[in-house]
Order: sequence, then structure tokens, then C-alpha cells
Amino acid sequence: MPELPEVEVVRRGLEAHALDRVITGVEVLHDRPVRRSPGGAAAFADALAGRTFTAARRRGKYLWLPLDTGDAVLGHLGMSGQMLVQPVGAPDEKHLRVRFRLDDGQELRFVDQRMFGGVALSPGGAELPQEIAHIARDLLDPAFDLDDFVRRVRRRTSGVKRLLLDQTLVSGVGNIYADEALWRAGLHGERPGDRLTRAQVLDLAGHARDVMTEALAQGGTSFDALYVNVNGQSGYFERSLNAYGREDEPCRRCGTAMRRAAFMNRSSYFCPTCQKPPRRGRA
Repeated sequence: MPELPEVEVVRRGLEAHALDRVITGVEVLHDRPVRRSPGGAAAFADALAGRTFTAARRRGKYLWLPLDTGDAVLGHLGMSGQMLVQPVGAPDEKHLRVRFRLDDGQELRFVDQRMFGGVALSPGGAELPQEIAHIARDLLDPAFDLDDFVRRVRRRTSGVKRLLLDQTLVSGVGNIYADEALWRAGLHGERPGDRLTRAQVLDLAGHARDVMTEALAQGGTSFDALYVNVNGQSGYFERSLNAYGREDEPCRRCGTAMRRAAFMNRSSYFCPTCQKPPRRGRA
């Protein structure tokens, strides 16, 4: 699933190519991606005709495009969603789901193979859609409250990786960048939050911020053709990963073979030497 760097790359592309153009028409080719929009596909298309995207904003892994009406189009890429800008007449993508025709001869296309993502009209959502008001700010947001984050993490008994993935604590961090930040901090993902010092949580947050900043500079992480920016280009941060996906490869810090463990229907990658698992309590 695209995480903060990948979604931010898409947001920047939309900001550069889709703003201040009148939407001359919307075509919904499959109802599922607009399933959360009030009134369904027809109401979604009618509400956008003649309107203009005025900005491109992001909260964690969510995107939204404010409209000149004060409403917004809220989007989530899910596992395989793409927002592409194409000239009118370009061949349709195999998994094209929603087409926004713009008055400058371009189209904004929502493409989604697996259809876990979607777009929806958010009434009055230009500043912040109510649907995502519960989502925390992210570590790249100047308004992120780092002290509050540290306090909340240190009150929790859950493993620290689970806390990094809690979008109500900090948004935008997913499986890839959590593993990378934990490796950099030398922390095992099962270390309980209440067993971390303030300095350790601050260090971990700093590493998470740094790795996502570095990934953003390289266009994000692309393991396949499902994640691309609005021009269809892939990111290349995969080459810089130190933990994620490196099972049995030598740790780049100590040389120990990296390990993989099951985690929440996914996988965690870590170094058993640099990231010591927490001691189990006595029965």
C-alpha cells in the first residue's frame, strides 16, 4: 500500500497538473471506487460538472482536492490506486475506473486494479474532510505535536511497530517505513511503548521522518507497476531499503542475516543482532 512518500508524490503531481482547470465532465466506469460517495456514481458526476479543483492536500495516506464550492474530492489509493494525468485521446488504462475531463485538453484518471481505494465527494470538506478528521497529522507536518506523540506512545503497552502504524497516533507510516525506522533506531517492533524512554521515542520519530523524507526525494518506493506518480513514473527508493524485503540478506550494519516474522497478516523484517527482541515475562 502506498505510504506517505508515495501519496505525497502524487499530491505534488496533482498540484502541478490538475488545479484551476474546469471539470467539463466525469465518467464513472465502475461504481465500486465511488461507493462511499453520497448518492452514488450519478450524484458524484453531477456535483463535479463545471467545478474547479483549487488545491491538492494530504493527511497521512489520504488525498483531497478542494473544489470552488467548498466541497472536496477525497481519495485513497488503497493497494493499487493511481491518479494519472493523460491527454484526451490517450488509450484507456486496463483498470480505468473514473475519468475527470478537464478544459485544458487533459484528463485526470483514477485507475485501480484491486479496487480497495476510491474517490468520494466530501460535502464541505475543502479545509479538512470530516471523514478523515480522526486521522493524526504526520511527521512531515510542521503542526505535528511531537511531545504529545511521545507521551501517548509511552503510555501504551502495545509493541512499538503497532503504534507506528496507528494512524490516530501518527499518520502516513506503513509497513515499509516502520521497518526502516525501527532498523535505524535499533529497536525491535515488539518492544512495548511503555518500556521505551523518551529519548528512544524521539530518536525513532526522527528516523521515521528522515527515511520518509529520503524516500520522497527519490519518488517513493515502487516494487511493481502499481505505484506510479501522475505521469506514470515509478519511484526508486527500493534500492535504499535497509530492512524491508531483505530476508536472509546481511544486515548493512553488522552483517547478521536479516529475518522476517509474521505481523498483522503482513511481514516484519529486522536484524536479530541489532534489534534484540524484548525479553519475555516469567509465567
